[in-house]
Amino acid sequence: MSSVRRGFKWLQNTITSKARNFLLKILAAGPIPKHVAFVMDGNRRYARTNHKAVQQGHADGFIALRSMLEVCLRLNIKCVSAYAFAIENFKRSEEEVGALMKLAEEKLVELCGHGDLLDEYGVRLNVIGRKQLLPESVQKAVQRAENMTRHNTRAIFNLCMPYASRDEIATAMESCVRSSLLQPSGVELISENTIDSHLMTSLGGSPPVDILIRTSGVKRLSDFMLWQCCENTQLQFSSTFWPDFGLFDFIPIILDFQRKVWSRRISV
Repeated sequence: MSSVRRGFKWLQNTITSKARNFLLKILAAGPIPKHVAFVMDGNRRYARTNHKAVQQGHADGFIALRSMLEVCLRLNIKCVSAYAFAIENFKRSEEEVGALMKLAEEKLVELCGHGDLLDEYGVRLNVIGRKQLLPESVQKAVQRAENMTRHNTRAIFNLCMPYASRDEIATAMESCVRSSLLQPSGVELISENTIDSHLMTSLGGSPPVDILIRTSGVKRLSDFMLWQCCENTQLQFSSTFWPDFGLFDFIPIILDFQRKVWSRRISV
């Protein structure tokens, strides 16, 4: 009886997977964003709602991230960014921060390993943020994971941790000033383009953000990619908690993006 159940489960998963891939091929025939960014909000409320430990909520959030990353890659989206841990999050309880750091350490290298998702799709991992604030063991995992994918060129995955947009802009400005002062011809004018070129995302080769998605029903940017979202970025807010966010939450967002692109083309 158990073998019959396993066989039925396999068949069900196979049919679901084929239907999903067919649907994604249809979507990919239309205009596709180059860069999609996620504010992965709602892990803790998801855990409370489902009577789970907070740590399990974050673990389920990683599963959702992995799933959505694969969906984006199948749609040929060339850059995906995820807000994994804000600098402000260090103010949370020591237990929760410790659990998040342990999860990051475990999953980073796993995600980049031979035959795994980033390797399969040729994705380069960039960990964006104040990496020096991370525990030493996590810093080593970050360095190893980035090194494992540094030769991949088909797509980019920005994992933002620990990150704050204002910190990124301030760091870029500081770098601009330092570079300007070192010019042999004297101090050079710092322009908008100069600052943009010194942002962590730009240094990693990321294009501007086309769609920013925040889950859990909260409608704010929370200091995430403020500079990158200043021009033609579509802001999308979903009421679904991040661990529950999936393909059928994402499809209407992509369809809305395509509708707006087509509308602009018609108006021109």
